[in-house]
Amino acid sequence: MGVEISRVTLEIFSKLEKKWLAHCEGSKKTRVLSIDGGGTTGIVAGASLIYLEDQIQSKTGDSNARIIDFFDIIAGTGIGALLAVMINADDGNGRPMFTAREAVRFLSDKRKELFSVKTVGVFRRRRRFSGKSMDKVLKEVLTRDDGKLLTLKDTCKPLLIPCFDLNSSAPFVFSRADASESASYDFELRHVIRATSADPSMFKPFPLTSVDGKTSCLAVDGGLVMNNPTAIAVTHALHNKREFPSLTGVEDLVVISIGNGPLTISPHRKLNRHGQCLPSAVVNIALDGVSETVDQMLANAFYWNHTNYVRIQSNGYTNGGVGPTMEEVLTERGVASLPFGAKRLLTETNGQRIESFVQRLVASRRSSLPPSPCKDTVVTPLVHGR
Repeated sequence: MGVEISRVTLEIFSKLEKKWLAHCEGSKKTRVLSIDGGGTTGIVAGASLIYLEDQIQSKTGDSNARIIDFFDIIAGTGIGALLAVMINADDGNGRPMFTAREAVRFLSDKRKELFSVKTVGVFRRRRRFSGKSMDKVLKEVLTRDDGKLLTLKDTCKPLLIPCFDLNSSAPFVFSRADASESASYDFELRHVIRATSADPSMFKPFPLTSVDGKTSCLAVDGGLVMNNPTAIAVTHALHNKREFPSLTGVEDLVVISIGNGPLTISPHRKLNRHGQCLPSAVVNIALDGVSETVDQMLANAFYWNHTNYVRIQSNGYTNGGVGPTMEEVLTERGVASLPFGAKRLLTETNGQRIESFVQRLVASRRSSLPPSPCKDTVVTPLVHGR
């Protein structure tokens, strides 16, 4: 009888221990959302974000749930930065100003104004996008009802957005963490989006200055160096002990990286009649190369925890074509990177992969990180090394 009781007691404690460990594992995961740059439509990212938020609401039964409720850090480049900012911008009460659907609808409705084409040059033959038109639209959407122009500090969750600074000839990453510590690293969000979107083939380099006027930057497109910003998001989380004190390695991370479709054109249109690479194709090749390299690195890093890293991409899409509908993005079969550069076509669609990912998010509960940093708290500055 005593042996039987001991066995039952052991089983009970074993089950309780497993449940406790599972709870701890779920609660300590840091959730990362990364959105690629590329193009002006954002079809792939838009479809993915809407479906991501719809699934969060469906699985929680809460129509007021938002993407930021289940993520701890968000990164975006170019068009991905615009979407990242809109779903993360604080309305003044710690809640996002826009749903994913509203952000994507804004991008669709205002695309011609955001990327208004003008002709320049002596003979008016060169085509560029109008920076003034984009400035006007961004100022309108990123100003609160009380007239406040939003800055990096005014986001619900940590935010990372890259650009390339021509002044220092180095990448520059706009970060809410830096902005919270010093006004010298706080920039208006509309200017941050202009900086990361300043593709040299479309816009002039964009000069911007921090809110206190002490830090300046002459920015070109962040996509040239970090079109897929997942790597900087993961690196930031792993090394920022102030925001993520319990994070020790990639095993503590859950990451979803959303692409925007490959930008490169068909092989025969990349070369001229002499077999040389066309200058017009070089930028797109670089953007694709950066994104694919980062995806490969992350797939290797999460090789033993492959369910903790999901990459959503539409691999048959090119900017030169009509492009997929949002429904086609979600019904396309997913692709996963394998070690040594290989890729594997999955049986799951992009939509099914997002559903599975959200199931894990909801099971691990809402993000425990606080919303926007307290503006009244005095924070000891860190050494930035910039």
